[in-house]
Amino acid sequence: MSHANEAVPLAEDPVVEQRLVLIAEDLRCLVCQNESLASSRADLANDLRREVRELIKAGKSDADIKDYLVSRYGDFVLYKPPVKPTTWLLWFGPLLLLLGALWLLISTIRTTQKNGNAEVLDAQKRAKAQALLQETDSSK
Repeated sequence: MSHANEAVPLAEDPVVEQRLVLIAEDLRCLVCQNESLASSRADLANDLRREVRELIKAGKSDADIKDYLVSRYGDFVLYKPPVKPTTWLLWFGPLLLLLGALWLLISTIRTTQKNGNAEVLDAQKRAKAQALLQETDSSK
């Protein structure tokens, strides 16, 4: 009679792996950029997770690990970078673009309304249009 083998644990130390996942959720994959380090399967993400795992085993705090990664890769590695002068464009850039687009839309609408869409017909153009209209009526 054969016995099924027990499942091999995915991690050597489940506590380290749980902490790794918590830290990696707050970090951005530098390759994928729209995925967390925890969910990315890129080679660089695997290397960074391995590095974070080693820092955890070395007894570093979560803040120390994040500070280390920020010193190497910049604030971009954080999913929620701090609000400071070097990240103002990152935080407020989309809002500025939206406000600029709204201003452009409103100014275009106002200019169009002020100038009017329809061209004002002078007497000669009006007479020509009237003649064309009468011509089409008589051809029916």
